[in-house]
Amino acid sequence: MEKYTLDELTDKYIGEKGSTEREHFEFELKLDILGEMIKKARKERHLTQEQLGELVGVQKAQISKIENNTKDVRLSTIMKVFNALKAKVKMTIDFDANSQIEIA
Repeated sequence: MEKYTLDELTDKYIGEKGSTEREHFEFELKLDILGEMIKKARKERHLTQEQLGELVGVQKAQISKIENNTKDVRLSTIMKVFNALKAKVKMTIDFDANSQIEIA
C-alpha cells in the first residue's frame, strides 16, 4: 500500500500551492477553523448563540452564520464577537513584501 502526505493529497485533489483552487480551499478552511474557535469559546463561557448575540447586538442567526462559515458576515460583527468573548485579536496583513499592517 502506497502512502501519501496530506500535502501530496491536497496538491493532487485540490491544487498545487499558489493555484487559485488551493488558495480558495485554504481560505475556506481558515474560515471554518475561525467559526469552530468562536463556537468553542462561546460554549466554554456557557453562552447560547442567543446570549452571545445579545452581547454583540445581533440576532442569534448572525452568530450561527459566523460559527457555520457563512460568507456574508461583516468583519465588524466578528470583531464584536471577539470583544464579547474577551478574546485577544492579532492580525497581520501583507499587501506585498514592503507593506504590512498589524492589528492588535
